[in-house]
Formats: sequence, C-alpha cells, structure tokens
Amino acid sequence: MRRSDTPRLLIVPGLHDSGPAHWQSWLQGLHRDACRVRQRDWSDPDLDRWSARIDTTLAHAGEGPFVAAAHSFGCLALAHHLAQRPDSPIVAALLVAPADPARFGIAERLGARRLERSTTVVTSDTDPWMRAAEARRWAARWGSHVVNLGDAGHINVESGFGPLPLAARWVDGMRQRYARSRRPRHASFGEWSFAT
Repeated sequence: MRRSDTPRLLIVPGLHDSGPAHWQSWLQGLHRDACRVRQRDWSDPDLDRWSARIDTTLAHAGEGPFVAAAHSFGCLALAHHLAQRPDSPIVAALLVAPADPARFGIAERLGARRLERSTTVVTSDTDPWMRAAEARRWAARWGSHVVNLGDAGHINVESGFGPLPLAARWVDGMRQRYARSRRPRHASFGEWSFAT
C-alpha cells in the first residue's frame, strides 16, 4: 500500500490531557483527519505506558505518514517512542514546552540519541516545568531546532495559549515539505543529450 503524500496530524497531550481551550485541541480542530493519543491514566506519567499508547494509537490510525505535535510530558513520551521505533511513521515532531525528564527520574532512560527526523523544540524563559537552558540541552541531544517564545510560561491555557499560530504554521510547513520531497524529480534539459 502506497503511503500518502500528505502527513496526518497526531496530537500527543501531556499530564491531565489538553482541554478544549488548549492549543492542542485548537490545532486538532483545524485538521479533520487528525488523531489524538489517549492515555488510560492522565495523572500517572509512566514513560513506557505513555510511549506504548503512541504505538497503539498509530496502529489504529491507519496509513501514515504523520507529523506529531506534543506538549509537556507528551514530548518525553514521543521522544522515547521515536528513539525506540526508528521505523515510526512519524516524519516530523513539534515538542512544545517539554517537561524536564529529571523531575520524573527518567533522564537516563531517555538517553541522548538523535531522533533522526525533523524535530522542533518550543521553549520559554519562564516555563516552570523546564528551564530554557535545560530545554536547549535536550534539543541539542535530540538534534532539534529550537524556538524560544520568551516570557510564555508553560505554553498552555494558564499561560494564555488557546490558539498557537506557530504550531499551525509548523504543521502546514512540514506537510508541504514532505509532499515536495515525495514528488518525482524531472531531469532538466541540461541532463539530456539530443542526437542530430
């Protein structure tokens, strides 16, 4: 079965899920074909279980590829999934306000492996869940591009983020980039020789 030329959106929420006013729910509403990871217990941040739910969600979602937008502990679960599953149908990931793995005692389990796909970490100077310098260190380990929003807290509803246009632009950009990469390349005239 041929993979689609337009990746679908996968939403990976953090602790306590992302309510209807959260930017992830807003972003999901922009994409009718989006799917969302649902945890059995949103208050129990277990890295293995949360990562396994990403696997299960993708298996039930049907044909990929996917671009993923994660938040907080969801970023850690997604990074773990990508490190464990190099064959994942996720081709790009947006990691918004990742929680500090040290707070959950899982820093060594995440390791320092590059994620081997396009990733962007969005951080803030005032995020109570991870200092910006630490977010930059994790981004470097993962091979991620970094965007710092300045005084933006945890980039959630409490910090004033319902819509997050940056996330919508990122999804559109990654989908277009993937589609362009799948187009057949045509030889230019300079590569042809014409017999006379």
